[in-house]
Amino acid sequence: GNLIKAFGKNDGTKTEKDLSYKELAVKFKVVSANKAGTVIRNEVAITEDSDKDGNPVKDRDSDTDKWIKYEDDEDYDNIILQDKTGCIDGKIWDPHSGGIMDFEALDYVDVSAEVITFNGALQMNVRSLRKAQEGEYEPADYLPSSTKNVDKMYDELLHLADSVRNSHLNQLLKSFFVRDTDFVKVFKRHSAAKSIHHSFIGGLLEHTLSVAKLCDFFAGMYPVLNRDLLITAALFHDIGKVYELSQFPQNDYTDEGQLLGHIVVGYEIVGKRIDEIPDFPAKMARELKHCILAHHGELEYGSPKKPALAEAFALNLADNADAKMETISEILLGGKPQEGTEWYGYQRMLETNIRRTDRY
Repeated sequence: GNLIKAFGKNDGTKTEKDLSYKELAVKFKVVSANKAGTVIRNEVAITEDSDKDGNPVKDRDSDTDKWIKYEDDEDYDNIILQDKTGCIDGKIWDPHSGGIMDFEALDYVDVSAEVITFNGALQMNVRSLRKAQEGEYEPADYLPSSTKNVDKMYDELLHLADSVRNSHLNQLLKSFFVRDTDFVKVFKRHSAAKSIHHSFIGGLLEHTLSVAKLCDFFAGMYPVLNRDLLITAALFHDIGKVYELSQFPQNDYTDEGQLLGHIVVGYEIVGKRIDEIPDFPAKMARELKHCILAHHGELEYGSPKKPALAEAFALNLADNADAKMETISEILLGGKPQEGTEWYGYQRMLETNIRRTDRY
């Protein structure tokens, strides 16, 4: 049938073959039931073409964005629909019926289907399907999202930005986070990574705020730090990720991300905005740019420069601490220990095996 990969697994758990799928979120609404199964309605997101195991399918129909195959001289559609809890296989046995409207990969769709069990797994026999219109759904309900309130986090970020007393730095911050409404809209929804940490809607905001709070703490502990410079650098350090990664549901590297990376992109866009502010001190501009360039700490981690200012060291420590703690949290809260043990197995990004402590 038409093989279209959507997202997830029906029971919210992960198996080895599901690891290639991204997890999104929706809620099924049961509207009726009968002996054959349950009739449900839902809106789901559909992604790029592949077979059930994430492998590309050959013999593409050049006139569509779907993969076509024929069995017993009858064509049918095989789709995988995903929400935040997982995904479920679906079959459209009569794709030419009047109840099946046109749809493409990555569309949100409204589905009426009968749910049955096939080979031990739930399957949706789709009766009708249409593309959902904008305003009928909230994308955050169907995509991996921050568990924290985005608007509250953004209010905290604005409070930190407003606390920067230097007029040039304050003006620079507000040029992005207050006056640039297009940027604000994208920033609030963006992820901070493709897969490692904070790879969900609101992840960039959550990570940026956490790093800025840690830097605020450092500034209170160590008088050597220039708080205004450090807070400004913290709020700008990953700004390039707005351009490095595409928005959900793709959340993949853009051409800028592949060729330049978020550090260089962030350096460039902050530099351009600095040039628009009259009499912005050149020395201050160099120090802020240095903090952005050096925030990964090491050349082998992607920073063009190693930290040479106290503020750059502090920013690198805060960035690394939040990234690692979020990675650990996602493993411990989202996974399960290996069978017969408390240990979660070797974690490549952490280069160690980890386990969770008891609650005393």
